[in-house]
Amino acid sequence: MATSTRSAPDPSERRPRPPDPEGSLGTPLLILNLKAYPESVGPGALRLGKLLQRLGERRGVPTALAASAPDLGTLARLLTIPVLAQHADDAPPGPRTGWMVPAALGAAGVRGSLLGHSEHPLSDRELPGVVRRLKASGLASVICAGEDRQAILRARQCHPDYLAVEPPELIGGHVSVSAARPEIISRAVRGIRRASRKTRVLCGAGIHTGEDVRRALDLGAQGVLLASAVTLSPTPERVLRELLAGFPRR
Repeated sequence: MATSTRSAPDPSERRPRPPDPEGSLGTPLLILNLKAYPESVGPGALRLGKLLQRLGERRGVPTALAASAPDLGTLARLLTIPVLAQHADDAPPGPRTGWMVPAALGAAGVRGSLLGHSEHPLSDRELPGVVRRLKASGLASVICAGEDRQAILRARQCHPDYLAVEPPELIGGHVSVSAARPEIISRAVRGIRRASRKTRVLCGAGIHTGEDVRRALDLGAQGVLLASAVTLSPTPERVLRELLAGFPRR
């Protein structure tokens, strides 16, 4: 009898969850944006993703990981938490060399995308089309905005699943927007609730401690978007534990 040469499935490979037709990633939510630092791509991306998954599940906090394009497929296959792209384009499948096509992201197991980050901006004219394509593929949209007025405008125009308020001057710094400019979060929360009932507000820029997280939630935010506090830390596990401690325990 011939012996099958097919190898057994690797138990470390997790089947990605199917896209959520509502696009929701959960609340209150912690999104870790890996950006593209040497420490947070390739093996580093998987290491940080597994750490986020383990600690988030232990604390009972919904988490998601935004990763650079080359790592998306691997992370979506090996992690059970939602993996997000850092950018997507208003582009259908087809001859789209180099484009981040939402339908292709969904086929790769990706659960959504950041949009309009200050490091990869999209105009207010471009954003609605990208959100529509993400929604058509069952993927979550996380739009970034620098100020409360821009956030409210984008909520009204696009009705994304999440809207992260991140003043550009505080991104990558050590002072959080919830501490330095809390009025931005308060105004954004009030305005976005009026503009788009389904859109959840995230607090970004300078989130480093559990107290930053608690303050953001007290202001009405429904989660945080953070990056360098974890990705550039020599002790990312300690930092993540501290950040997750700012969320209510489930």
